Amino acid sequence: MSPFAVKAIQLLLSLSILIVLHELGHFIPAKLFKTRVEKFFLFFDVKFALFKKKIGETVYGIGWLPLGGYVKISGMIDESMDKEQMEKPPEPWEFRSKPTWQRLIIMLGGVTVNIIVGFVIYMGILFFNGTTIITNDDIPRGFAVADTFKEMGFQDGDHILQVNGKDFEDVTLINKHLFLRDVQNITVEHSDGTTETIAMPEDIGTKMFQQDVLRPFNPMRNAVIDTVAADYPAMAAGFKNGDSIVSVNGTKVGHWHQFTSLVKANKDTENTIVVSRNNTLETLTVTPNETGQIGVNNYAKELAGNGTKIKYGLGESITGGISYGYNVLTDYVTQFKYVFTAKGATQVGGFGAIGSLFPDTWNWLSFWETTALISIILAFMNILPIPALDGGHVMFLLYEMISGRKPGDKFMEYAQMVGFFLLIALVLFANGNDIYRWLFE
Repeated sequence: MSPFAVKAIQLLLSLSILIVLHELGHFIPAKLFKTRVEKFFLFFDVKFALFKKKIGETVYGIGWLPLGGYVKISGMIDESMDKEQMEKPPEPWEFRSKPTWQRLIIMLGGVTVNIIVGFVIYMGILFFNGTTIITNDDIPRGFAVADTFKEMGFQDGDHILQVNGKDFEDVTLINKHLFLRDVQNITVEHSDGTTETIAMPEDIGTKMFQQDVLRPFNPMRNAVIDTVAADYPAMAAGFKNGDSIVSVNGTKVGHWHQFTSLVKANKDTENTIVVSRNNTLETLTVTPNETGQIGVNNYAKELAGNGTKIKYGLGESITGGISYGYNVLTDYVTQFKYVFTAKGATQVGGFGAIGSLFPDTWNWLSFWETTALISIILAFMNILPIPALDGGHVMFLLYEMISGRKPGDKFMEYAQMVGFFLLIALVLFANGNDIYRWLFE
């Protein structure tokens, strides 16, 4: 099976699970409060449904358009825009007849379930699989450091000892902490054995984003190619997996980061690269493509299997899963601010970007990790105060609770239409970005 098909199947399965559970979050409290639910659909049934069956007062079905799902609750202005029902006198089983607090619980149900599902999956992963952290012992040669961070005082070969005065165990998380969290200072041990505490700028995350330096610290790696990408200059130039880089344009190379820096510095012209292959030196010439890439990589397979395995008991899995899920949520909320920049807008992705989160080959651990992440992302996106999303309904319900006045049906209809068209525009924009990247990057 092709990698694309594997990713597509995982995406479809993951979204199906999360959509059904999200809609159950609305369905269950609605039924508990004796509110009639007319439809419960996985995917949208525009014009027709792939399957539907009425059980009791509810039609359950599967639509053909996999952009989400929905429950149609009687007496509620939603995406169905059922104006005829709203023009009739309210019935006791309708959403609009229920107390505000009950309507609020119904609307918060989907988001709440998504949060719980994400946290529970992380608990299960920790309990059944544990986790692996990378300590300084696992990367004895330390980190290769980006040039912009060398200007702050960091050096190639540094080991991360502390962050904000506290011991930092999983050292490969330093990039995430710098980008998304409050890092005031970092204590490092240089390769000469001396230690230094380096103060970080308050806006370090923003600078990393603007300079496109999202991974300033990378474990020192041998300058050995383990991947040659198809349809890139390196393959046409004769590079092969296992080639060890000896020099670039006459400059000797000892580590992978030195090789990439030299090629980047000469990205607009031809590079002469000497490699060692089967104990024989080969001289190859290659010119990077329009994006400055030649199409080779080293995915640090030499580090595979390293790391410290941590096992969790049941209680530790529960607390650890909640803590991990909370950090995932807060990190996502923090990085959301970059969407509102010119650069960030170009990086917004749709289903293609979501699908790329899954691995090329089926792996249940990766599947559940990605599903937990998507569940938490869906929770946050759904609670945004945009009409047509759960957050829009919650916003109007909170207004009603505070002011004591209920927004008029006409206002709600117009707000729903505006929100719906806004969401369609966002979906088109995000998936348009996916198509652009697929065609031109």
